[in-house]
Amino acid sequence: MDDQGNDDGQEGPSKSAVKREMTALQALGARLTELPAAQLKHIPIENEQLYDAIMLARRITARGGRRRQLQFIGKLMRNTDPSMIEDALARLDGQHEEQKAHFHRLENLRDRLLHQGDKALPELLVLYPDVDRQTIRQLVRSYQAEQKNNKPLSAARKLFRYLRELDSAHD
Repeated sequence: MDDQGNDDGQEGPSKSAVKREMTALQALGARLTELPAAQLKHIPIENEQLYDAIMLARRITARGGRRRQLQFIGKLMRNTDPSMIEDALARLDGQHEEQKAHFHRLENLRDRLLHQGDKALPELLVLYPDVDRQTIRQLVRSYQAEQKNNKPLSAARKLFRYLRELDSAHD
């Protein structure tokens, strides 16, 4: 200690650092409450009281009550290891990004088919050799007719659904 009573040794994290950590845990808990039930099942939550608190927070609609419940979840999160939960959320985020990218690839393929017609068919045949060419051509012609007659473009949606079915059957 020096003359003013200050101790140069580390006493632990500062009050601000502790508050930032608690806020981060509360935000992590809030994110858990927003997950769909199917995804929440894949998150390793070992504390049963924490899981129950998350399920309760999902049902609370009042702002003040939800805020207090989220604070309670943050408090319960202090007693758990958040690294396992963060890892599981990162895996879910990666899967989501992968699904979005796959969805965009199918959309791009559909757009090329609609705008290039038979010129884009060889690319489709490479990806899906068992594709029904007649169905593809019919949907492309329907799209062009809908566009010409200023009708709703339902053929584009049907083509996308067909490509998605082909893709899921191919996997």
